[in-house]
Amino acid sequence: MPSILTVIRAGLAALALTAIAQQLVLHIGASYSALNFFSYFTNLSNLIAASVLLLCVFKSNRGAMDLLRYVSVVNMAVVGLVFAVLLRDVDLGALLPWVNFVLHYVMPVAIVLDWLLNPPALKLRSKSLLFAFVFPAIYLAYVVVRGAMIGWYPYPFLNPANVGGYGGVAMYSLGITATFLLAACALLVVGNRLASARSRDAVR
Repeated sequence: MPSILTVIRAGLAALALTAIAQQLVLHIGASYSALNFFSYFTNLSNLIAASVLLLCVFKSNRGAMDLLRYVSVVNMAVVGLVFAVLLRDVDLGALLPWVNFVLHYVMPVAIVLDWLLNPPALKLRSKSLLFAFVFPAIYLAYVVVRGAMIGWYPYPFLNPANVGGYGGVAMYSLGITATFLLAACALLVVGNRLASARSRDAVR
């Protein structure tokens, strides 16, 4: 019989995928670009989070999943923080309110809680920080290059026309990078401390 944690993870993955699918159907139905839809960091991060949750459900080797969980929790923590600070009062267009609630509130909180309540089986090495930055770095380069080519950006603070040119984009990017660094360091330290505490309890 599956554990409560397994059921919760499966339910969260299903919720996130349902929300993304519903919004994608509306997006395409309105003749918007599917590539643009998948150019939102929120959508990509939630897809990654849902995939990692499902891998945790079906994969028994926890240790092999902890690095993926770490990358996912850093992404989702930043999704929640950036939305709260920069995007909460921005017009979200055709984004359904319940989808917005799931992707920007429920999933970030749930993924962080999953990390804190179910810490890594073993302490992660410091170089795990580098893995946490691979996806965001690739994403930022993609958005800036593609935006310059087609004149469309998924977020207003990455559009040079909205922030006083590429210097403004660079400043916002540095701020978000700092947010990633703080989140990545905090989640790594806390996760490792919780992992150590669990190990000590296990040998008592």
